[in-house]
Amino acid sequence: MEMPRNERSPESPQVLVVGQDGMALGGGGDDDSREVPVTEMVEQPAKVMRIGSMIKQLLEEVRAAPLDEASRVRLKEIHASSVKELEDGLAPELVEELERLSLPFTDEVIPSDAELRIAQAQLVGWLEGLFHGIQTTLFAQQMAARAQLEQMRRALPPGVGGEDGDDPRVAGRSGGPYL
Repeated sequence: MEMPRNERSPESPQVLVVGQDGMALGGGGDDDSREVPVTEMVEQPAKVMRIGSMIKQLLEEVRAAPLDEASRVRLKEIHASSVKELEDGLAPELVEELERLSLPFTDEVIPSDAELRIAQAQLVGWLEGLFHGIQTTLFAQQMAARAQLEQMRRALPPGVGGEDGDDPRVAGRSGGPYL
């Protein structure tokens, strides 16, 4: 049983813009003013990583050898189920983006080798972009934490936190090269 994922109509798609700090910026006219980091949009990161690795491996296999009709039908099914599984691990904003960008296959037509390669490559590219966004967000968060720690250190009065002069336990020790 499938639950509706969003209230938006196809006539007014939402564009997700990610800033330099990895935070999702407003999509123009959206009443959601809270920024959401990309890391929070991936609800099941381990699942998304596993599926992403599988899809990348499948793309390499599709590129390596021509496919007969039965293997194209099977790969079409795998592609559809992979997209569905990915959607289960993503926030609604990313699901909307994935649905807009992924190439749907019709039930009555068996896709060609080229169509399958394009669909797989597109999905791999989208996932790599998602992973890059997550890495950028984590790096930005790490840099912000470092800056905050450095700011806190500068705000400390002299002789506190790192200065040896006021600590009675350290007063008897010399300042030599060894600890």
